[in-house]
Amino acid sequence: MQYQSSAISEAEIPQAAHPVWQHVLDTYASEINKVYATWSQFADSDLAFRPHPKSMTVREVFQHQLLSERRFFREFLQGDEPPASEVLPADAFVAAFSNRLVELARHRLSFLANRNDPWWLAISPFFDVERQRIWIFWRRVLHTAHHRTQLTVYLRLLGKPVPAIYGPTADETWEGADPTRTVAAASRGSNAPPSPSAVDTSPEPRGTKSPDDSNR
Repeated sequence: MQYQSSAISEAEIPQAAHPVWQHVLDTYASEINKVYATWSQFADSDLAFRPHPKSMTVREVFQHQLLSERRFFREFLQGDEPPASEVLPADAFVAAFSNRLVELARHRLSFLANRNDPWWLAISPFFDVERQRIWIFWRRVLHTAHHRTQLTVYLRLLGKPVPAIYGPTADETWEGADPTRTVAAASRGSNAPPSPSAVDTSPEPRGTKSPDDSNR
């Protein structure tokens, strides 16, 4: 896959103390890069936009992401986090929110890199239940992906480009991109090719699907 830019480069991702957890650091940096790319598509004039009276504004989603992630890492993962009063940027601009997101994530990568097996597998309080820390971490990643996807819908409604997330979109693609939009594509790797009757040859409407068929 090819992405236009990365806020956190591969060279900046620390090595995990235990190699089995390296994928955690790599995934967290990758997810933050995708959030940064999505946020960066908005203009400051878009911060008050909401698609429905019951929806959060763009600015409220930004604030929720920063504050809720701080809570996850401090309350549930016992990480070293700044006071909640210092999490939000002083200036309410898209660039300020985006840069703060990356700044906080870089600090967390260093924290995560030094965790060992017992720490990841330990049980920790999570709201009104208890879960392993590794479960809580992945729940945080999913929470972040949820709100990032919410904002890609906002971008589409505003007529702005949707950046590549887990693959190309209708606005950003590259030579060799291979989204799975047909039975034939989904059959790659099978021992036998699909039967002709199973191949869907009907044209697919132009959309913004990633290779895993999730709408963008």
